[in-house]
Amino acid sequence: MNEEIKKIIKNALQEDMPQGDITTDNLIPLQHQSKAYFIMKENGILSGISLVDEVFRQVGGAYTLQFQAKDGEYVTQKQIIGTVEGDTRTILKAERVALNLLQRMSGIATTTHQYVSKLQGNCKILDTRKTTPNLRILEKRAVVDGGGTNHRYCLSDMVMIKDNHIDAVGSITEAVRLAKLKTKNVRIEVEVETLEQFKEALSTECDIIMLDNMSNALTEECVRLNAHRKLLEASGNMCLERIEEVSALGVDFISVGALTHSVKALDISLKFH
Repeated sequence: MNEEIKKIIKNALQEDMPQGDITTDNLIPLQHQSKAYFIMKENGILSGISLVDEVFRQVGGAYTLQFQAKDGEYVTQKQIIGTVEGDTRTILKAERVALNLLQRMSGIATTTHQYVSKLQGNCKILDTRKTTPNLRILEKRAVVDGGGTNHRYCLSDMVMIKDNHIDAVGSITEAVRLAKLKTKNVRIEVEVETLEQFKEALSTECDIIMLDNMSNALTEECVRLNAHRKLLEASGNMCLERIEEVSALGVDFISVGALTHSVKALDISLKFH
């Protein structure tokens, strides 16, 4: 288990019970044992199962946790995906944090899968940095479980020249020149909004051009002019209904902020037997 993820879970448990669980600690005897089932309340793609085990491990106590499904698997409403048996105190204290993580990650994986299923050709769905603060590592893992592809993880990973950078530097050409001069072995991506900007970016040494908020007609013209010289990413207002038609235009990637910034959690419950 990644140390960053362990820390996230530790902080989540501290947030949830800073002085213990006042209800469970006063109602449930130490020796009390229970069995509970993880049950799907809707269809979707699972993500976050390994985190559930880490939540229980950090809570402590005696328990046995078994899942009959794995991350990335499609599961259906009413399906029992796992069981936990052992100390009732452990189960009750781990329940909410475990479900919060499992439900949110599975929601992201399910949404990603919906977008991926609409793709035409060799186009890939990318995530963005529009993630919940301090949970990016989990949310980007969920995107992969849903069949998507991670874009840059953080600002340190690659050069992404956006409109504000261009305004500050003066031009796309100068921005790319500076990036090439001051970085090595790092991909450079440029965001463009017009055909003129696209043509300028195409003449630089950038690796990827992001077509931001372009119409289908303009995107198609950029694909034609590009002639496979650069990788092309379509971005902006990429709702589920547009994915099929935009991917069919010939872009290499479509980035979708909605995968993580406004996703609905997948409904999963933990019920005692």
